[in-house]
Order: sequence, then structure tokens, then C-alpha cells
Amino acid sequence: MEAKLIALGVETFKTALLLSLPALLTGMLLGLAVSIFQATTQINEMTLSFIPKILGIVIVIILTMPWMLNSMIDYSTNIFNMIPTFVE
Repeated sequence: MEAKLIALGVETFKTALLLSLPALLTGMLLGLAVSIFQATTQINEMTLSFIPKILGIVIVIILTMPWMLNSMIDYSTNIFNMIPTFVE
């Protein structure tokens, strides 16, 4: 029983990490690019770093939404199918 719960927890963390990875990587790479641009031009405007990251993350989320939805449906189906194994 404990092994099943631990496996479920590991699968939950893996799924959460996998689903958040595209948005986090996009934010990180755009933040790095904007920081390099700001350092070379010496423009220190806060909105200049915020707006591209938000727009990039929104675009990536929109593009990866079908994949994210399918992953969450598979995960939820797996969880519901595992419920009878936990009730012993």
C-alpha cells in the first residue's frame, strides 16, 4: 500500500514538472535574452523584462494546451482507475 502511494506521489510530481516545463523554460530563456539586451543597451526598464516573458509564456501555453490537456486527462484517468486498489 505504501509503495503504491509513493509511486502515485512520484507520478504526480513528474506530471506537474512535465506540464510546467515548457512555460518555465520559455520564461527563463526570454528573461535571459531580455537581460542580455538590457545589459548591452543599458536600458533598465522593468516593463521591458516583464512584457516579453508574459507574452511568450501565454503563446507557449496556448500552443501546448492540447498536449497538456491530454496529459492531464491520462493522469486523471489513471488516478480514477487506481482508486479501487487503494480501498482494500
